[in-house]
Amino acid sequence: MNARPDHPSRRTALSLAATAGLTAALGGLPAFTASAAPVRPTADTPQAAATAADQLWWQAPGDEHSMIEQGLPVGNGRLGALASNDPGRELLLVTDATLWTGGLNDTLDSDGQFPYGRDDFGSLTLLARLTVDIPDHDLSAVTGYRRTLDLDRAVVTTSYVHAGITYRRQLFASRPDDAIVLHFTQSGAGRYTGSVTLAGSHGEKLTGAESFGASFPNGLRYGAAINAYGTGGRVRVSGPTIEFAGCTDLTVVLSGGTNYAPDAAHHYRDPALDPEKLARAKVTSAAHHSAATLLRTHVADYQPLFRQLRLSLGRSSTGQRALDTWSRLRSRYESDTPDPELEAAYLQYSRYLMISGSRGSLPMGLQGVWLDGNDPDWMGDYHTDINLQMNYWMADRAGLSQCFDAFADYCLAQLPSWTELTNRLFGDPRNRYRNSTGKTAGWTVAISTNPHGGGGWWWHPAGNAWLANSLFEHYEYTRSREYLAKIHPLLKGACEFWEARLITTTEPGTGREVLIADSDWSPEHGPLDARGITYAQELVWALFGNYAEAARVLGRDSAHARTIRGLRDRLHLPQVSPTTGWLEEWMSPENLGETTHRHLSPLVGLFPGDRIRPDGSTPEDIVAGATALLTARGMDSFGWANAWRALCWARLKNADKAYRLIATNLRPSVGGVNGTAFNLFDIYEAGPGRGIFQIDANFGTPAAMIEMLVYSRPGHLELLPALPSAWADSGSVEGVPVRGGFVVDLAWRNGRPTRLRVTSTGGRTTAVVFDGRSRTVTLEHDETVTIQDFTR
Repeated sequence: MNARPDHPSRRTALSLAATAGLTAALGGLPAFTASAAPVRPTADTPQAAATAADQLWWQAPGDEHSMIEQGLPVGNGRLGALASNDPGRELLLVTDATLWTGGLNDTLDSDGQFPYGRDDFGSLTLLARLTVDIPDHDLSAVTGYRRTLDLDRAVVTTSYVHAGITYRRQLFASRPDDAIVLHFTQSGAGRYTGSVTLAGSHGEKLTGAESFGASFPNGLRYGAAINAYGTGGRVRVSGPTIEFAGCTDLTVVLSGGTNYAPDAAHHYRDPALDPEKLARAKVTSAAHHSAATLLRTHVADYQPLFRQLRLSLGRSSTGQRALDTWSRLRSRYESDTPDPELEAAYLQYSRYLMISGSRGSLPMGLQGVWLDGNDPDWMGDYHTDINLQMNYWMADRAGLSQCFDAFADYCLAQLPSWTELTNRLFGDPRNRYRNSTGKTAGWTVAISTNPHGGGGWWWHPAGNAWLANSLFEHYEYTRSREYLAKIHPLLKGACEFWEARLITTTEPGTGREVLIADSDWSPEHGPLDARGITYAQELVWALFGNYAEAARVLGRDSAHARTIRGLRDRLHLPQVSPTTGWLEEWMSPENLGETTHRHLSPLVGLFPGDRIRPDGSTPEDIVAGATALLTARGMDSFGWANAWRALCWARLKNADKAYRLIATNLRPSVGGVNGTAFNLFDIYEAGPGRGIFQIDANFGTPAAMIEMLVYSRPGHLELLPALPSAWADSGSVEGVPVRGGFVVDLAWRNGRPTRLRVTSTGGRTTAVVFDGRSRTVTLEHDETVTIQDFTR
């Protein structure tokens, strides 16, 4: 593909400038910036009793040729790194969430769709490689090797014995210091001798041995820097490396970033920022403090977030507890025996990834902030037809609402570009998805989006509704009017798009005149030009309802909201096929696609929507049709597809099938097959012997686990709706946010709740339901009620 212009046209720039004030409303600033000195705790954070769900450990380092499956991830929300933890050659592959090639990508191909290449659309790439070589500590020369990921403190610890001396290193990524820190110590008589090497991944030239700076053709500037200091011996620059000799301990600090800024009017750049200079300042500042101080600062920042949710799914056996994490995964799969502490640890690991990859920067795309090269599959982009949304299903459910901000802020920052591109390009006569009404308004997106305001692959008309619905659901958890006002333009613009797009037809079977979506594709499945696809109808039905509710809460746009409610009442909603017995996917009784297709696009009304409910409020035939379609899709697919299936079965209260899908995702991935890798990353089988890391299942699977324990919608809280027998004996979860503005702590025994604590975070009234019994709870803000009797 040919490279596209990196900057908007004059018409684009004028449109973007008109909406530049929107940037000021962002809740976070996804950029590499100078910041005030962090608060330094004077003492360690009080340590809670360690739980089995907070510790993962391995008996082997990562192979530097298989880092995506074996490297351990660390991250500070913007910077991410994969670490080999090899005794003699520590390797860190460092990624910055904003280091993207490509640009606005605002010239369409001959088919009316966006180009989709690494030069035009762009790709996430590696920022740097950091190696610490200790020549006499080759793996074959050490014993007692162990590496541990402490999820409660976000610290990777490596230890081993060499020549009778215990050596230990700690690795963490600090958000307050905006740096990655490696600290090497030993038991008292040992010494470290070796070298530290920093390298870019695009052929950058170093400034000495300590930093580099460069820029892409798209105008994005970037840089990285390191600092190393030790006790005893010496540390000095020697050519392209930093050498250390005879040190009793050593600390290496790395920082880096780009001049990306979330401002469409300035082409998503801060021209005044020098990333190399800023990186050098950050590592120099950090180096004024001991590694112990840096660690305390990091833990004090991270731990309050992590501890917002505590979880027990029961106790594992003594034999299971004795195994390292990889052996445990294999044992669980081979014996098909539940391992509740491992399963709880998997959920907590996913929360660790969320905190590490989604704070104060861009949201996580297909690989989050962890790469092993500059050519991630699908560019490491933001897929808007399931993957980006799935990445954030877990955040609110698992007590990490703060981590959702990156997703919301990204959409707000992109909105000016998305709006301009939609109005200028969507109606192109070559676009098979254009509106047959001849009108275009509001905004929509492509299946793939980048951070530069651009789209890739194909237009995705219903993507705007799914993004907007995801953002509104966050409001349902937080009940923040300020947040709702912030996302209101996104909701309104998406509705305006559909006002222009919907067309009228006669509904089969009823003869009623209804509104349907224009020609589209049920992602990523079936004919390319179907009308009235269930996927779009369900998403738009939810969008219109969410917008009307937002208008009511905010007290604005009442006339427009009435119009939208009127359109909603006229929408066609899917029927059950008399031919297949399934909920129709294409407004046709025929199955026009692959029966076991990976996507559950026609079931968005079951999950993540909740129009389809097995509680008597939805016609029985619709619930039965959705169940039949879900059954036909099968029980074994890619990790993200299994996670979506598990969530749907949880909504249908089928604990056995939901749990089986979770167990399937926990099977060990060997040779690139679908499953969980050595480092617990989810692997997507792309072909014989080739596996791809795709992070969405790492978040979708835990979201399903939470839904099995607690289901909520505003005004309704259901306990243990899909509790599997593997977790039924006893368990507890503390700090679970629920829709409607509450947080719950729940304990159970023998499959029944024994204690429920409900705290209002903005909600007033909710029904609490278990086993068909319901009671109403009404609370003031911050008020708490405890329920222990569930017999009435």
